[in-house]
Amino acid sequence: MGKNHKKLSNNLEKLRMAAGITQQELSESANVSRVSINAIENGVYVPSTVLSLKIAKTLNCKVEDVFQLPK
Repeated sequence: MGKNHKKLSNNLEKLRMAAGITQQELSESANVSRVSINAIENGVYVPSTVLSLKIAKTLNCKVEDVFQLPK
């Protein structure tokens, strides 16, 4: 992880809820634990590129819609 990983923000919870998907459903689709999804939503864990792509695919959006670097 790079130095600025703590500055990474995300809209995961908002997008997930808008899609009507539970943390459990998203975790099953992305093949990770529900705890991992919760940690991402709370900014505790920065997902890998592969996991980020799986999340975006499940939510039918771009990775950049889910995760943002500071400006």
